[in-house]
Amino acid sequence: MVLRGADSENMAQLTSFPLQDRIRVFAADNTSMNTQLLVEALGRDGQFHVATPVVKDTEIPSTVKRERVHIALISAKQGTDARAGFGLSREIRTASPGTRVIMLLDSPEKTQVIEAFRSGARGVFCRTESLKLLAKSIKCVHEGQIWASSAELHYLLEAMSEPAPMSFLSANGDALLSARELDVVRCVAEGLSNREIAQRLSLREHTVKNYLFRIFDKLGVSSRVEVVLYALGNQGPAPKDDAAMGSKKENSPASLPVRTDPSVRLMKR
Repeated sequence: MVLRGADSENMAQLTSFPLQDRIRVFAADNTSMNTQLLVEALGRDGQFHVATPVVKDTEIPSTVKRERVHIALISAKQGTDARAGFGLSREIRTASPGTRVIMLLDSPEKTQVIEAFRSGARGVFCRTESLKLLAKSIKCVHEGQIWASSAELHYLLEAMSEPAPMSFLSANGDALLSARELDVVRCVAEGLSNREIAQRLSLREHTVKNYLFRIFDKLGVSSRVEVVLYALGNQGPAPKDDAAMGSKKENSPASLPVRTDPSVRLMKR
């Protein structure tokens, strides 16, 4: 992202939060110098507690777990490896299930966006955008929301529409969802509203809502977007944070709204 002087000054003027109320953030940009600049800039924002960066990529998952990080900012490119960040995201998800990853991208290119969410990221952020907007993305993802533009969500829906079997299996290989629940998930992946799902499946709209609540509960998610991401990545239930890591924001299984204003990259449900 572009670190502008005005951004740093604005963040420095924010009221500092008590340490226990700050969002714990870890950053690993594409170079050690960029990482240090990002850490220093975010450190000026009183709502964040930024962990000390590490030297070796192999130390990142254990550091995130030890520091009980809420949000990990991980660049897709690490050094000369353009895809190393995706592997790091998966390792962080395994080592520290309560940590949410925001993937830093050089550009919102389709394959990178899809791979970011497949790796377990809960948001994507283009480094050409402002530090102020990055701070907003951290807050939103910490609150349990997904950070993506309408165009990036469209990439995910396109990927879901490609012919590929959906697999919702437990660790023991047992089916998590019934055939009817899978039908509902496929409709959600197409971006259909509850009313449209009801019409397609010849159900009452209230019945669709009940199906969605059951699907949320079985998959351990709380929003329609997380259902799509679960199906896309097939990575197991999204982690439910404990009290120390912050509770998940509950969302009603209503239609999926997307804010089209390009300056507001917030998407709920």
